[in-house]
Amino acid sequence: MTKHLSFFAGFATTLTILSLAAMLTAIGTAQAATLVTPESLSAGDLIRGQSYSAVYYYGADGFRYVFPNDKTYFTWYSNFNTVKWLSDPDLSSIQIGGNVTYKPGVKMIKINSDPKVYAVGKGGKIRPIASEGVASALYGSDWNKKIDDMPDGFFPNYTIGGMLDLASQFSVSGEMTDAVSINADKGLKAATKITITSTGFNPSTVTVQAGTVIRFENKDQIKHAASANDGKWGTGTLASGKHFSRYFKEAGTYSYHDKYGSSIGTIIVQ
Repeated sequence: MTKHLSFFAGFATTLTILSLAAMLTAIGTAQAATLVTPESLSAGDLIRGQSYSAVYYYGADGFRYVFPNDKTYFTWYSNFNTVKWLSDPDLSSIQIGGNVTYKPGVKMIKINSDPKVYAVGKGGKIRPIASEGVASALYGSDWNKKIDDMPDGFFPNYTIGGMLDLASQFSVSGEMTDAVSINADKGLKAATKITITSTGFNPSTVTVQAGTVIRFENKDQIKHAASANDGKWGTGTLASGKHFSRYFKEAGTYSYHDKYGSSIGTIIVQ
């Protein structure tokens, strides 16, 4: 018995990776007739710009997450019918949060530089499969047709967990059932908002849990900027109507100020 499925390499057929750009071009540009605005978007929308055909998932945290290739996209969706179009400037105003990973349980993956084959779980956690018997028990007798070759460059999007020595250590159906959306898979939640007006930051003090997104929105008619007192982070200059979001992942007290005024604020992360 091998320690991992290095012999899978002989079974897994390398499929030509079709770019999302080519596929969307084939659909035509009829869907682009009506552009939407960022303000009209809802968490979970699929979006793209005018000039480039990359498709993004609009997360509950207000960030956009890119589908790195068509194989990843089609583990989540069957077509492009619901993709919404934005102007290029509007799309660029939405910060990039990262890449979408495979929907848990749908396919196994491998890369050219690593002979192991992995089962995909929640949040992009992958686990090497120890043997053909385990793969067959998990994915059926046609398990060797459920492996996608992935470019090595996409591998850092995933985290590696422990070896699956037994089929009972992983539930394909359970993983698929729990992955009701990319928001759920990544654990994305709505941001806590801090508005900036002529009177300062509102609220000036917030207490949040670690892993929360703070969204700074300039509601004033002049420019502002939230800058950390220790110089480790900042929103950059925000013109009227602009915004900036940042994840606060470590517990602590974060004091900041408006470099264009005298306002101060505090974020307490528990």
